[in-house]
Amino acid sequence: MLQILLVEDNPGDVRLTREAFESAGVETSIRAATDGDEALEFLADCHDDDSTTAPDLVFLDLNLPRVDGFEVLERIRDDPTFSRLPVLVLTSSSADEDIARSYELCANAHLTKPSSLDEFVEMAKTVEEFWFDRAHLPPIPA
Repeated sequence: MLQILLVEDNPGDVRLTREAFESAGVETSIRAATDGDEALEFLADCHDDDSTTAPDLVFLDLNLPRVDGFEVLERIRDDPTFSRLPVLVLTSSSADEDIARSYELCANAHLTKPSSLDEFVEMAKTVEEFWFDRAHLPPIPA
């Protein structure tokens, strides 16, 4: 089962993402964090508590309350435990400066949020096929 951390403050987008992976037939466990602080706390728990399963992949919105997505991405990349964790920016922004900054901070991809359930399902299938079936990822350090 794929473990996904979804950092998203919009409940509708959380629901669509969950429905998309379910509709795509991708066996996942999606943990949603509604702001950057919650996401960072969850990752710290993964670091400190053996019973908390670390994610295999992070979907990260940029426009978050409290700690924004850029700061979350920067802190993930600065943490030796999670520096190799695949982070896919999933945001409504297609602004060139946001795309450039995402990659400068070592995001693995910058995706614009789909606008329909069908598009979310297609994205879920593509993510599963590439990131979990095709790509070879380094292990998360113990």
